[in-house]
Amino acid sequence: MKKILITLAASAFIISCDSTKNINKLSTETENAFFIDSLVVKKHLYTLASDEMEGRKTGTPGIEKAAVYIENEYQKIGLSTFEGLETYRQTFNFTPRRSKDEITAFNVIGVLEGKSKKDEYVIISAHYDHLGNQGKGEDKIYNGANDDASGVTGLLALATYFKKIGNERTIVFAAFTGEEMGLIGSTHFGKGINAEKFVAGINLEMIGKTPSFGPNTAWLTGFERSDFGKIIQKNLVGTGYQLFADPYDKFNLFFRSDNASLARLGVPSHTFSTTPIDVDKDYHQVSDEAETLNMTVITQTIQAVAKGTQSIINGKDTPTRVVLEETKK
Repeated sequence: MKKILITLAASAFIISCDSTKNINKLSTETENAFFIDSLVVKKHLYTLASDEMEGRKTGTPGIEKAAVYIENEYQKIGLSTFEGLETYRQTFNFTPRRSKDEITAFNVIGVLEGKSKKDEYVIISAHYDHLGNQGKGEDKIYNGANDDASGVTGLLALATYFKKIGNERTIVFAAFTGEEMGLIGSTHFGKGINAEKFVAGINLEMIGKTPSFGPNTAWLTGFERSDFGKIIQKNLVGTGYQLFADPYDKFNLFFRSDNASLARLGVPSHTFSTTPIDVDKDYHQVSDEAETLNMTVITQTIQAVAKGTQSIINGKDTPTRVVLEETKK
């Protein structure tokens, strides 16, 4: 795979400027740009999707290793802990469906406090759990590289990015557990928050493959349920990267990832993805390995999410509250 280095002012994000005003604006953006290094992206992805993590099933030693890795990265970045927590872990117990055994689980949460609007929260999330090591055949480990080590990789890269460039609203970075068991971790998180303080939810899920729309694109679940997606599209104009509405209506994806737990509370929370889920042969298979993913796609998507959401994080734009019911035509 090619090693790339992308800045806001380079590659897909070079903006054509006709006027002196636009040229000066681009110059300012270039000075403020921060590198997202695909080598670091690759390091996160290959570590989280390694056999050592044993498929990261909730309640297993494998997911403990993943949690420790994420905690260490939060500490390196300089994130603070979430409200009322002494560590990055939000620990809770639950009993899975079809089981009588209680599991101790934990979301891993870090915070970048905002400046002028620190009481308004944006959450960036991804689930760090997967299916474990009970596969059939010679390879038994469900590595979950795309699902969702790719999303957690994006979360860590965005935490580094916004730590460097600053943020007006407070950003909560949440690596959720138990998504594969029914959105367990994000549902628990939602029970303990004041949803009115959360102005947007940015969830990353399976961002490692080229979409059906082609290169330099991603799609967003629940596009029609708020104006979140339109804000992102506006911010990406001229970058060479495009965001589309989720094309897979029959899969009901808006309610199948952790964004749904906050959306049910009214938060305009949506999931970014790039994977053509209808034809993806690796989804929930032991073949979902890091080597099947495209580092360029992951890195460019992280960059696009950073650029596309920046006006929300800086308080310029506020998405409308989410609509859960289908609009009758």
